[in-house]
Amino acid sequence: MAFVRISLNRRSGDAARLVGDCVHRAMMEALAIPEGDRFQVVTGHGPGEIVYDRSFLGIERTDGIIMIQITLAAGRSREAKTALYASIVKLLSGELDVRLEDVFLSLLEAPTENFSFGNGEAQFADQLPPHLRKVQEAS
Repeated sequence: MAFVRISLNRRSGDAARLVGDCVHRAMMEALAIPEGDRFQVVTGHGPGEIVYDRSFLGIERTDGIIMIQITLAAGRSREAKTALYASIVKLLSGELDVRLEDVFLSLLEAPTENFSFGNGEAQFADQLPPHLRKVQEAS
């Protein structure tokens, strides 16, 4: 259960889609997100529409920056989250030649009742989906 927002400076539609593909694969690997649980908004921005500090924390960023915000069901371990960060950066740098320094990530956790996948229902308010039951059992 996740909703992903990806903001980047304008690229071709194929390149933007590939960024989303990499993020989703990393989520499947690191968080056991099911393959079909893909809800993303990828937005290409014009010059000056993405505002960021080029050297915050001594990390040198360029206009190739990609900002990724993932809202997901609460309960993942710190280790799972750091594995997700590493996996996203590895896939983006390996497949799209994105600089490691140009990947900004933010995770927002929410209770499962804060998600509706359609029909005006909170599908997992009363019972966790199978992949999240495994996470809960492991903790």
